[in-house]
This record gives sequence, structure tokens and C-alpha cells, in this order.
Amino acid sequence: MRKELSQQLLRELLKNSKQSDRELAKVLKVSQPTITRTRHKLEKNGMIQGYTIIPNFGEMGFEILALTFVKMRSEILTPRVIDEAKKYCEKWPNVIFVSTGEGLGMTGVIFSFHPNYTDYHRRLNLLRVDWKDFTEDIQSFVVSIGEGEFKRFSLTYLKDVPLEPHS
Repeated sequence: MRKELSQQLLRELLKNSKQSDRELAKVLKVSQPTITRTRHKLEKNGMIQGYTIIPNFGEMGFEILALTFVKMRSEILTPRVIDEAKKYCEKWPNVIFVSTGEGLGMTGVIFSFHPNYTDYHRRLNLLRVDWKDFTEDIQSFVVSIGEGEFKRFSLTYLKDVPLEPHS
């Protein structure tokens, strides 16, 4: 029951994280203190890492979402270089996600928002210059915000996906 309640609570919060514990208790047919305890447990164990909104990025002044793929030189991918990369990422508030990964012959990915193409191009060139000794290739996929969108960005869609914590 506890695992099932945790999953139900996560689904409800994915639908609308603004719901109060009282509202959630009513929907899930349990007491408000049970919801509060369950929410705190999910926060403590890292299943819930934060609460945020998903804004209209165009209305915020962003015209471009860039998915930039990087191929790092594997022989220099040391803990020191990884720490430098993490610090470098912190300097860029327009970057919302950076990770190592695998695919398309690349080893990393960067998600970033830009107010216009000039800003995107300038920052991409800075990345190329600043990390020229560490990268073999950098490629981007650029999305014009608000155009060509088939499904808007939202975590709400995950509400129906079974949520299983990994060990």
C-alpha cells in the first residue's frame, strides 16, 4: 500500500504540484497527515527533488531551444576535467541540463534556451573555444520555440507511466 500510495501521490503531483496536502488527501482518499508524511518521505529519499513551473518559454523571451551534443576525448575524461565541466556549466544560466551519455557517436548533451540565434551562436562558439582541447566534435539540434511543436514540453505526461524507484 505504501509503495502504491507513493506512486499515486507522485502522479497527482505531476498533474499539478500546486495541490495542497488536503486536496491530495481528498483525491487519494487518505488522511492529510498521511499525505504529508508520504510527501516528506519522497522528498527525503530523492524521489521528489524540487517543485517548479513550466513556463511559456516564448513569452519569457526565448526563441530557441538548443540540444547540443558533444563528443569528449575519452583519454582526457578525468575526475578533474569532469569537475571543471561542472563548474563551467554553472556559469551558464541559460543551460538547464547537462549530462554524459551515449548515442549518435556523442558522449554528452547540453539543453539550453536562447533569446535569439545570435546568442545561441555566440555561446556555441565560446563552448568550442573554451573546450577545444577536450572535445572531438560538437553538434546541435536547434528548435524554434512555438513552431513545429507537436506535443508541448510537460512532465504531466509522466503521470500514467509506472514509477519504480531504482535500487
